Amino acid sequence: MSATDQTLKTPLHALHLELGARMVPFAGYEMPLHYTGILAEHRHCREAAALFDVSHMGQLRLVGPDAATALESLVPVDVVDLPVGKQRYAFFTNANGGILDDLMVTRRENDLFLVVNAACKAADLSHLTTHIGHRCSIQPLPDQALLALQGPQAVTALSRLEPSVARLTFMSGGFFELAGAECFVTRSGYTGEDGFEISVPATQAEALARALLAQPEVKAAGLGARDTLRLEAGLCLYGHDIDANTTPVEAGLTWAIQKVRRAGGARAGGYPGATVIDTQLANGTMNKRVGLVGLERAPVREGTKLVDGQGHTLGRVTSGTTGPSLNQPIAMAYLAVNHAAPGSIVYALVREKQLPMRVTAMPFVPHRYHRG
Repeated sequence: MSATDQTLKTPLHALHLELGARMVPFAGYEMPLHYTGILAEHRHCREAAALFDVSHMGQLRLVGPDAATALESLVPVDVVDLPVGKQRYAFFTNANGGILDDLMVTRRENDLFLVVNAACKAADLSHLTTHIGHRCSIQPLPDQALLALQGPQAVTALSRLEPSVARLTFMSGGFFELAGAECFVTRSGYTGEDGFEISVPATQAEALARALLAQPEVKAAGLGARDTLRLEAGLCLYGHDIDANTTPVEAGLTWAIQKVRRAGGARAGGYPGATVIDTQLANGTMNKRVGLVGLERAPVREGTKLVDGQGHTLGRVTSGTTGPSLNQPIAMAYLAVNHAAPGSIVYALVREKQLPMRVTAMPFVPHRYHRG
């Protein structure tokens, strides 16, 4: 599809077209779905290094001495104790404990740096401004692009531009000059592989992208491979696997709620839905997110109904594909807890056929983050 006058473009739009990308609308932007093919780009990321344009994501900074405490009033995550240069996964919650968006928070010397989802960034800015705008300065960064360099050889490629980036470990960040641009780099990403996310001035994004693509390990990759990679890694996609009607406990994201923010902790509660989430942490939930592996060849897509052997509804698939690294169908779904134990068999209704799937632990492909 071609972009309409209303469709936004990232600073790398012309480069995508030059590289022959198949462009599609996504979250209000015209974005590359793939260049040479989803399977090839997926495999290149697993084997070498792939460069993704994620400039559609929202970037902003919170500034002021009360910023960390203020942000904790909106997320069930420990922000106050986050050291300078460290990053943490977080989520905004609503009064029912549902997830309004998930985000990354990095403490820098003079601010908190946030990266939020593209489809949610206007709502997130409004949410922040409404609830904590009187406590800290909230500054969107629309003039920053965002690149993700992912894969086992990402560090080799990026180190040629600046050797000191190799000192970063998973979920840490710092400022570096790359291809003449002052960038903020975190060793993170959403593929399950080692890699980096690079916030770069929009005017210098194309030059940096070209410098990275000139490295022998690096090829461009689009949204298609990004989706199959994150699914193999068992990572949630907002609006699909998590949303305003799912809680962090149902979603299996309780690892992101530190002890200090739970009931009995030094800074427990104080965020929307805290009572609901603390109750679920103590007592469990009726449904939970699980991984599924298909026992037949047919892929099982998002929205597919899941039933037991008698045809009783158990839940639905929230993400599904044929995992390129596994060559078998994989999916994430919400199931009633009495059917959610690893090894349980459920059935996906695909074109009136019941396809067996086995509940399995995630990730489907082991994470390869560089923890030092």
